[in-house]
Amino acid sequence: MTAMAGLEPKHFLWQVEGRIAKVRLDRPERKNPLTFDSYAELRDTFRDLVYADDVDAVVFLSNGGNFCSGGDVHDIIGPLVKMDMKELLAFTRMTGDFVKAMLNCGKPIIAAVDGVAVGAGAIIAMSSDIRIATPEAKTAFLFTRVGLAGCDMGACAILPRIIGQGRAAELLYTGRTMTAAEGERWGFYNRLVDAAALEADALDMAARIVSGPTFAHGITKTQLNQEWSMGLDQAIEAEAQAQAICMQTRDFERAYKAFVAKEKPVFEGN
Repeated sequence: MTAMAGLEPKHFLWQVEGRIAKVRLDRPERKNPLTFDSYAELRDTFRDLVYADDVDAVVFLSNGGNFCSGGDVHDIIGPLVKMDMKELLAFTRMTGDFVKAMLNCGKPIIAAVDGVAVGAGAIIAMSSDIRIATPEAKTAFLFTRVGLAGCDMGACAILPRIIGQGRAAELLYTGRTMTAAEGERWGFYNRLVDAAALEADALDMAARIVSGPTFAHGITKTQLNQEWSMGLDQAIEAEAQAQAICMQTRDFERAYKAFVAKEKPVFEGN
């Protein structure tokens, strides 16, 4: 295991408090676009989170009134049009690896979305476990508007599971903006809160998660992702094995003893 509180990334902001990692893209003057370097550094950071023993949840925060405007037009899209197929495939695999790192990091991720979350920004929100937004949030999977397919970074697999096939198809074919009200009504956003309360609300949710049985939370995240491709019998068996593992933890014993003593359990993640 490793400690990540002291991480000093070059291409985004990172802070760990109370076992909660706060992540912000840091180009607010451009609505926080991604670059080749920030993609790669985010991918590597979320891969390393699997082994972090001082982080139990992640909050992906907005910065300067916006979440993320997607890939930078000048730093990414311009160079892409000059690349050959081998280079392009290396890039698209790298961006997909970032999503896979988020899904497989073993830590619950909360996206706190204000302003624009478009392109890859919408993908980051989509790939988080819980999404909270302001009423002003604008979310768009706008790949088709730049001449690309909507099947980017797992969108055709993940988005329909969140909002349904028809709604996902509409957003991915048209690239239109999903309003915050639509996002909440369709289940993309768990809830909407005022901008002034967004960060505190997301961190409060993270704190509640961190106060729970964090080893078991990691199991829950794994099963939520793996069971997408399982049949019902496989899923039930996988959950039986997963729950048996959790029943061997001391947190399970702590919960029982606290219940008997009529006390609130204090979990330690083991």
